[in-house]
Amino acid sequence: MTRNLLRSDLAEEITARVLDGRLAADSRINEVHLARELGVSRTPLREALIGLADRGLLVSAPGRGFLVPPFDPEEARRLYPLVAELESLALRWSSPQDLAGLTGGLDRIATEMTAELGRRGDLSDLDDRWHALLVSRCTNPHLLRLIEQTKPLLKRYDTSYFGGAERSLESIDEHRRIAEAIRVSDLATAAELLVRNWVKTLAYLENMG
Repeated sequence: MTRNLLRSDLAEEITARVLDGRLAADSRINEVHLARELGVSRTPLREALIGLADRGLLVSAPGRGFLVPPFDPEEARRLYPLVAELESLALRWSSPQDLAGLTGGLDRIATEMTAELGRRGDLSDLDDRWHALLVSRCTNPHLLRLIEQTKPLLKRYDTSYFGGAERSLESIDEHRRIAEAIRVSDLATAAELLVRNWVKTLAYLENMG
C-alpha cells in the first residue's frame, strides 16, 4: 500500500467516525489512542488529519491538536444555499440530452432510498449518490471540484435530517420530481426544485436548534 493510498484510507475512516459520532462533535482527537486503534503510526495519521482540517471537517487548534467542530447553525446557513446554487449551476453546465439519460439512474436510486427507509436505514449515503449522479454530466471541472470539496461539510447535518420518515418521504418525492422535470427537458423547474430541496433541509435543521 502506498503512502498516499494509506493517507486516503485513513482520511476516509476518520471522516466516517466524525459523521457517525464515534468522534464526537466539539471533542479533541487523541492522536495516540486513534493511531493505536487504527494500527498506524502517528505520521500518516497526522497527514490525514491535516488534510481533513484543510477541507474543514476538522479544526487544527494550536496547543490542542485536532478538534471535531461543534454543530454550527451559522455554518449550515452558509453551506446549504451555497451547495444549492452550485448544483443548480451544474445543471446549467450540462446538456439536456446528457441529463435526460440520467433519469433512469436517478429514479433507481430514489427507489433504493424508499426501500432503505422501509428498513429504517441511513439514507444519507444514497442521497449523496443521487446528487453525485445529478451533477455528473456537468462540463465545468472547476465547478465539480467546488461541489466535491463542499459537500462533505454537510454530511453531519444531512444525517440528522434523514432521521425522520416523513421528512425522508418528502425528500424522495422531491428527488423524483426533479428527475421528471429533467426527463421533459424543463431544466429551469428542475433547478428550482433542487434549490427548494436544499433550502427545506436547512429550514428543518434551523428548527431543530
